[in-house]
Amino acid sequence: MATIDRQTATLALAHALSAAGRGLPVFPLSATKLPALRSPHHGEQPPVHCRGECGLPGHGVHDATTDPAAVRALFAAAPRATGYGIACGRAPHRLIGIDLDIDTAHGNDSVGALQQLALQRLFTIPPTVTVLTPSGGRHLWLTGPADTTVPNSAGRLAPGIDIRGNGGYLVGPGSVTTHGHYRLAPGTAHLTPAPCPRALLRLLTPPRREPSAPDKGTATGRRGEGLIQFVLAAHEGQRNTRLFWAACRAYEHGFGDTLADALTAAAVRTGLTEQEARAAIASAERLTRRRG
Repeated sequence: MATIDRQTATLALAHALSAAGRGLPVFPLSATKLPALRSPHHGEQPPVHCRGECGLPGHGVHDATTDPAAVRALFAAAPRATGYGIACGRAPHRLIGIDLDIDTAHGNDSVGALQQLALQRLFTIPPTVTVLTPSGGRHLWLTGPADTTVPNSAGRLAPGIDIRGNGGYLVGPGSVTTHGHYRLAPGTAHLTPAPCPRALLRLLTPPRREPSAPDKGTATGRRGEGLIQFVLAAHEGQRNTRLFWAACRAYEHGFGDTLADALTAAAVRTGLTEQEARAAIASAERLTRRRG
């Protein structure tokens, strides 16, 4: 087993170096698809705002790099890595990942849903790099313009369609997980990520609604702004906890519903999906209601 583990790690590094050579920022993943390196700030008293500024590895997607020497150093520090992540939204490609899940048990046809959206919005998905996942799904790689930030989302376009954008990452082809291998779809290995169609890009970046946060000049406004900043300061591993705590305080003081959109927007900026953020806020609302 040790030999197989070493071989898997060696192949993961080789695939990661190949991706980095094509301008894709990479970092090591464990077999669970999570970052393989433990945070150097584990156990420190919050708040810890570091996203790699300390110079140590272990900051998840913020470790991602295209420098071969740095990639080798990351994998040397993570000898049990079995795969690699590719950071989305980063130059030069500014990758956008369209994650199409297959859920036959619940009748979700994500491929069909994307085709239906394309027909309705008059766009065509161009030939592009496609990665087949162990569960039978697929990742479509597209690129975005420099002046556009695509947020992460889960199921917002349609059930089974997740978007990996700024602050997110995709599992790279050649990675091995507990569920199997990620591999390039036949006929796409020679392709480069295609530009995202404009009509689809508009769906991925809806106009930002101004959050109806309390006026900053009032005591409530100052508390609300403080809670938003508290969420924005979260790093990986703290995001859900900080958001839940802030939402609980907002509901306890009677302005949770007013601040919900602003808290959601702040959480999305830290890397959570909108669905994850709203679920955490809803849990906070239920908890404070029961206490009340």
